[in-house]
Amino acid sequence: MRLVLTWFINAAALFAVPYLMHSVDVTSIGAALIAALVLGLVNTLIRPLLLLLTLPVTVLSLGLFIFLVNGFLFWLVSQFVSGFHVTGFWGAVGGALLYSVISWALSTLLLKDADD
Repeated sequence: MRLVLTWFINAAALFAVPYLMHSVDVTSIGAALIAALVLGLVNTLIRPLLLLLTLPVTVLSLGLFIFLVNGFLFWLVSQFVSGFHVTGFWGAVGGALLYSVISWALSTLLLKDADD
């Protein structure tokens, strides 16, 4: 049940991003649900491998390179999910950052009572 709730929270966060940033566009709730699912899968399966491969650059940049990796994965998902569009790479980096902040805030607010 918690996994489904987390999925809906991430979809809501993804649906909220275009209202705060014009370089991201989500056309419908269904597109947000699919994009949130694909983002979750990509972050679970591909992100650890990319972080391992880019570890030297990440260490040299004091961790700032992770923002670029997150932006790349956000942009990559937008290329595969119809109804979810990101304009430009820097828009993807900003969108990924905003998406993670919103989903963290919503998770903190909504899931803290689920642990009790």
